[in-house]
Amino acid sequence: MKGSFSFFRQRPEEVKPAKLYGFIKAYKNRWSVKEMCKVLSVSESGYYRHLQPSKGSGRREHLLVEIKRILGEYPDNHNYGINRIYLALQQRGEKTSYATVYRIMRENNLVKKAKRHPNGITREDAAVQKAENLIQQDFTAKAPNKKWLTDITEVPCYDGKLYIAPILDCFDGKIVGLAMDDNMRKELCIQAFESACRHTGARSMILHSDRGSQFTSGDFRDILSKYQAHQSMSGTGRCYDNARMESFFATLKKEKLYQINTRLLTIRQVKTIVFRYIFIYYNQQRVYSSNPGGYPPDCFRKMHFRNAA
Repeated sequence: MKGSFSFFRQRPEEVKPAKLYGFIKAYKNRWSVKEMCKVLSVSESGYYRHLQPSKGSGRREHLLVEIKRILGEYPDNHNYGINRIYLALQQRGEKTSYATVYRIMRENNLVKKAKRHPNGITREDAAVQKAENLIQQDFTAKAPNKKWLTDITEVPCYDGKLYIAPILDCFDGKIVGLAMDDNMRKELCIQAFESACRHTGARSMILHSDRGSQFTSGDFRDILSKYQAHQSMSGTGRCYDNARMESFFATLKKEKLYQINTRLLTIRQVKTIVFRYIFIYYNQQRVYSSNPGGYPPDCFRKMHFRNAA
């Protein structure tokens, strides 16, 4: 009780009413509220108003419940930062501001840390002819299957390394093709590209990559010719020329792979985890902040085709 009286050492004008109201609430079973309000020179009506939650606080409590519901809807949603939570709330018809979402998440320790950015692993082949950079860091597209990105990343596993080669569509961020293997030979990239073409039925797209030997090989270029694709390549030592693809790898590793110890899992197990993350969660469920409204790639693509019909 001694600590509860410490504010009495201050001048009356230095003590905030809320602190006095807290004292009254704590000791209302010992003295009457009316008597304490009189002694502390605060109004009794003010004390009772203080006990009633404000509309603003009630609204914040409601938003916190909705935020926790969003985070719990899918196991990988716990990676959501402020922007994706804000977009997810909008999709549910919740009218609020970005600043309010930030404040609620910060006060409840829900703000995520910054991403780690992995390095690329492909190596340039200096002896072969290079393709021109057709996209010039413009990672947008007005329609599906017009501009694709690709690259390779590696994941250490218990029985070796897993190499992942996705194909990303710049229109909506959807992963339209994927190949995974225990090596990073040209066949990995060929398989990824052909799977994307078969899945989408697309032709004549731009395919952008770095200048790794897999992408400059004659066999890879033959496959591009088969589908009338136009090859585009990053400049030497210019990682930002394929920044959106690198951003996807950073997301995959931060949101999934860095949270499990892949070195204790077999290549087969990690392949299953990556496949499920990409095709069940990333493409279909995850709020994608680059798309208008934050809609997941599959949802945004369906909306595009529906509106175009």
